[in-house]
Order: sequence, then structure tokens, then C-alpha cells
Amino acid sequence: MFAALSMIFALTATAEPVAVAKGDQVDVELVLAVDMSGSMDIEEARVQKQGYIEALRHREFVDAATGGLTGRIAISYVEWAGSVDQSSLVGWRVIANAADAEAFASEIDARPTATRRGTSISNALDFATRLIVDNDYAGLRRVIDVSGDGPNNLGPPVTPARDAAVRSGVIVNGLAIMIRPSGSGAGPSLDRYYADCVIGGPGAFVLPVHQAEDFAVAIRQKLIMEVSGLQPAPAPSVIPIADMGVSDCLIGEKLRPGFLDR
Repeated sequence: MFAALSMIFALTATAEPVAVAKGDQVDVELVLAVDMSGSMDIEEARVQKQGYIEALRHREFVDAATGGLTGRIAISYVEWAGSVDQSSLVGWRVIANAADAEAFASEIDARPTATRRGTSISNALDFATRLIVDNDYAGLRRVIDVSGDGPNNLGPPVTPARDAAVRSGVIVNGLAIMIRPSGSGAGPSLDRYYADCVIGGPGAFVLPVHQAEDFAVAIRQKLIMEVSGLQPAPAPSVIPIADMGVSDCLIGEKLRPGFLDR
């Protein structure tokens, strides 16, 4: 089961806390930006969503969320496809104990599950960055957790959106869903695309998921690393920064009919 979780691409720079002069201090401001694009069937979408719900309710996540300097994190959740589904937004909540985590998970669980057309990671990152920049929390770290099962193919290019997030002091981490071959088509695999084109900031990483039954474990592992500030353990498959940058970050757009005729 854990074989599917063994490969992690990481940016190896040491993460430094970002002090933000705003309101209530928390250890982390974390946005969960969850892919609900049409390339995922409804069952896969439900499995992904349930993975987040189970992870948020897990004791290990609660311990990580409450074990930092302030003992609390701020978290929000939103689903996206070709655009951001604002009706899916569960706005900022503070998690300072197991009851807070349960309440947040229950809010997500109560929302209907539906997929939509298109994949715009760039729109998801822009929306999530605004959520962080405009909120009333002062996080020691600021993180976007973006999941996806394919490359950006709608909206603006993904790398400027990623770079704008990083300039705002936000770390972008990725969960590459590789259960079915819906990734980047020709060229590098989806986890490689995420490593080169989507993630950014000190200590950023992407975690691939190859099997549906690994969703809950992978998501829990990822959330624990994000709220605790831990870095992925070194592994032979970690790609050094010097070897990155091989993906075509416009591969999704180029696979769209008519793009190359412009």
C-alpha cells in the first residue's frame, strides 16, 4: 500500500517562517484547493473528498495542528475545475482541538460532490492566494495544498500564478493524482509536471497517489507535513533542484484543440 507513496519531489531549500502583520496569530494558514475537474469520475471525486475528511478527523492530524508554537492553525477548503466553485468554499476556520477539526470536516462532508469541465490550476492558485493575503490571520507559515489529476488547460498559464503566490510568501504543495492515465499526455508524468510547474516556495513538495486506496493515507501524510512544517524524508527518488525544469508547463494548453493553430 505504501509503495504508491514512496516517490516525493521536493524543493530542498529550508523553509523559513513568514511573519505577517495581521490579526490573530496561528502556526499555519492553509488552503485546501481540491480538483473536481471532469477528468475525474464521480466515484474518484468522492474518494478524494473522503480522503480529506478522514485526514482532518485523524488524531495524528489534530496532534500536528495543535502541536505548534501557538497550538492552532487556520484552514479553508475550496473545490475547483476550469474555474473555482465558490459555492464549495468552506471559509477560514481555526483548529485548536479535535472538536474544531471534526466541525470543519463535517462542513466539507455536508457539501454535495460534483465535477465540472476544465482544469485551471492557475485560477485555483490565484483564488487560494487571495484567500490567504486577504484574511485576518497572521500565520508563521502560509501554504496552499493543491490536488490535481491533470495539467493546466484553461485560464492563465500556471507558472505565473505559482510565482505570484510565492512572492506573497506562500508555499505551494501538490498532490498529483495518477490513478488513471489522465495526466500530461506526452512528456513527463504528472508528478514531474507538478514538481516543475506547480509547486514553489521553500521546502515545497509534491506527493503522487497511484491507487485509490492510498488517498486517505497520502492526504493525511501531506497535511501532517504541512501543518507541522516537517520536510519529506530524503529518498532516492527526490529530484534535486538542478535537475528540475524539464516539463513543458504549457503541455495542457497545447493538448487543447486549436491551441497550436493560434
